[in-house]
Amino acid sequence: MSFSTLFPVGINTLRIMIVDDEPIIVEELAEFIEALGYQVTPCHNTRDALQAFQQDEDIGIVLSDMHMPGLTGVQLVGELARLARPGRLYETAIFTGSTDKQDVILALRAGVSDYYQKPVNLQELQAGVQRLHDRVEQKVREQQIRQQIQDLAASLNDMHSELIPTMPVKNVAQMSTSADTIPEPFDKLSRRQLAVAQLIAKGMTNYQISCELGITENTVKLYVSQILRLTRVHNRTQLALCYPSSG
Repeated sequence: MSFSTLFPVGINTLRIMIVDDEPIIVEELAEFIEALGYQVTPCHNTRDALQAFQQDEDIGIVLSDMHMPGLTGVQLVGELARLARPGRLYETAIFTGSTDKQDVILALRAGVSDYYQKPVNLQELQAGVQRLHDRVEQKVREQQIRQQIQDLAASLNDMHSELIPTMPVKNVAQMSTSADTIPEPFDKLSRRQLAVAQLIAKGMTNYQISCELGITENTVKLYVSQILRLTRVHNRTQLALCYPSSG
């Protein structure tokens, strides 16, 4: 992941990379942006910029000059997109001293989020950096929601699989599931819930239980929550102490 475990994106963790072949511009912009509370990675050529981007995933905003030796700003943005691992979140902006409208068209086609004319107006830059920061944060939130939905879908699928009688349950608890032989409060549990409860009683962690039963760790967490609610036991330790010996 990135940005110090990805979320929340804080003003002290998201790093801004400034790329320009004119050192004085890099120095001035870096000083200004650092005064806003951000960490800055200064680069004087595109080669160093590509290397820094690959090595530091806390870089979430890239501000680049348009015309530089080697790669143009638009070409740099294209290379960043090629090098970025799937799911990496960042935003880009370009500044230039040229008045050629073609530069703007090329930047927009490349997916650049913002565009500044040199000399850069610092108030506009500050507002722009905040917009880019907000966009990255929004992307992070959306990514987390998608991941939570995927995890929940996988967990529900695992839980639903136990309702299909033709599908065997891996290493299910040996305890009888007859209502006449299971004492309260464990008689309220399903076959899979009993299996999880028995493994908790053996001192297994959620990860170990997931491996033992062939389900996801998130599914185990859901089962544990259900078991504690149904048995009215407050925690795993109490559950292990009151769990009866299997017969």
